Amino acid sequence: MTELPGSVSVVIPVRDDAPLLELCLRALERQTHPPDEIVVVDNGSSDDTAAVAERFGARVVTEPIPGIPRAAAAGYDAATGDIIARLDADSRPGPDWIARIAGTFRDRPDVDFVTGEPRFYGSTRLVHWAGRHLYIGGMYAAMTPLLGHAPLFGSNMAMRSSSWRALSGEVHREERNIHDDFDLSFHVRPEMTVLRDRDLVVDVSARPFQDWASLRRRLSYVVPTVRLHLPQETPRRRRQARRQAESAIRG
Repeated sequence: MTELPGSVSVVIPVRDDAPLLELCLRALERQTHPPDEIVVVDNGSSDDTAAVAERFGARVVTEPIPGIPRAAAAGYDAATGDIIARLDADSRPGPDWIARIAGTFRDRPDVDFVTGEPRFYGSTRLVHWAGRHLYIGGMYAAMTPLLGHAPLFGSNMAMRSSSWRALSGEVHREERNIHDDFDLSFHVRPEMTVLRDRDLVVDVSARPFQDWASLRRRLSYVVPTVRLHLPQETPRRRRQARRQAESAIRG
């Protein structure tokens, strides 16, 4: 068995997604290295989300004000683990998901964040292809040069709790119509390292891509997220700051 680098918390923000949450929690039960805790953030659900979470032994944090940025941040704040891993309710991690994350942070002390890849389920093969290559591929192609590092993918990511504590007062948790993972990506400091692990794969629902209205809503959050950080954080300034930080680290 792989030795874990301290404790691992899994944070799952949820609103009215009890059936999918149950499948996610069942997948976490099958981990080769179980999490030390699961924090489910009930973001004002009207279904039995909280009851499902408690049935699986998760700790429920209530955040009644709607908004994924606020709910995700509440979960990170509440997590007690040395490593904070993030899933969404429709994520289905494979049995080695936590072991792989833990091994990465153990073997790479320089890494602050790890972001993985989706494998879409539900809908059609064409929708799966479009989600993987157009939406996710486009996200990495557009956001990486802008950020100076890979963007974080909220349905499959992890970070050191110390990194979250350093950034928790800066993220825009009060905003509702933004992508919380992109916002956190912008706050990653030049001296912090983001690792994109293409082999860290989680099954994720393709429902955001099944109709134009859902896709348009998802895309509509991109521009407001970017506007929060530009023009004061231009790509040129971000790259310059990162080069300076890397030079300082090398000494």
